[in-house]
Amino acid sequence: MADRSDIRNIVILTGAGVSAESGIDTFRAEGGLWEQHRVEDVATPEAFERDPELVLRFYDMRREAIQTKQPNPAHEALAKLDREWSGELLIVTQNVDDLHERAGANRVLHMHGTHLNAWCTACDIRSPWRGTLIDRPACPDCGEKALRPDVVWFGEMPYEMDRIFAALREADLFVSIGTSGAVYPAAGFVRNARDLGVQTLELNLEASQGSHWFDESRHGPASVLVPEWVEEIVGR
Repeated sequence: MADRSDIRNIVILTGAGVSAESGIDTFRAEGGLWEQHRVEDVATPEAFERDPELVLRFYDMRREAIQTKQPNPAHEALAKLDREWSGELLIVTQNVDDLHERAGANRVLHMHGTHLNAWCTACDIRSPWRGTLIDRPACPDCGEKALRPDVVWFGEMPYEMDRIFAALREADLFVSIGTSGAVYPAAGFVRNARDLGVQTLELNLEASQGSHWFDESRHGPASVLVPEWVEEIVGR
C-alpha cells in the first residue's frame, strides 16, 4: 500500500465477512434469506408492527446464538491494532455481535446497534440485555413494557453518522473489511473517503459491488488478510 508512512488516523468499516468465520451467518446468504426468514419479515419496523412475536422470537434466537460464538483471528488482529496504534482509530462495524469487544477492541462504533442491548421506545433508554424479549419484560429504567431489539432495521437511520463522517474527514486511511458494498449508507463511505483524498483499502473474501472505488483490494478470508495487514501497519 502506497504512502504508509503518512498514515496517522484510520477509519475501519467491518461487515458480516468478519464474523462469518466465527459462525455468524450473513443475511445476504442463500438468496436473500436470513436463517430461513425473508429480511422483510424480521428486519423492518413494519414487520415488528405486523408480527412482533415473530420478530422478537427471531432476535431472541440470534441474541442467544451470538453468546456462544468466539472471536476469530480477524477480530483479534483488529484488537491488537487498537492496543498498539497511537494515532486515531475508529472501528465502525455493521455487525450487531460483540466479538470486536470480546477480542479486546475498545474504539468500536456499532452503526447498526447491538443484539446485547434492548431499546425502550417509551423512555429511549438502551439497556444491556442478554435474555429474551418475547415475554415483553418491563424496561429496567421506566417500567414500561416497550422494549425492542436495539438493532437498526431496514428503513431506519444508522447510529452516530455525524461521528463517522467527522472521523472520515480526519482520516488518512479508510479500510473496508468483509462487506458486500451493497448496504447504504455504509457502502458509500469509500466514495466519501476518496472525495476527501483519503487512501482506501478493501479486504474482502471476493470482489464486492464497490471494489472499483478502492485504491487497493485484497481478496481472501478475513482471518488471513486482516492479521497480515495489521502486521504491515503496526510494524511499518
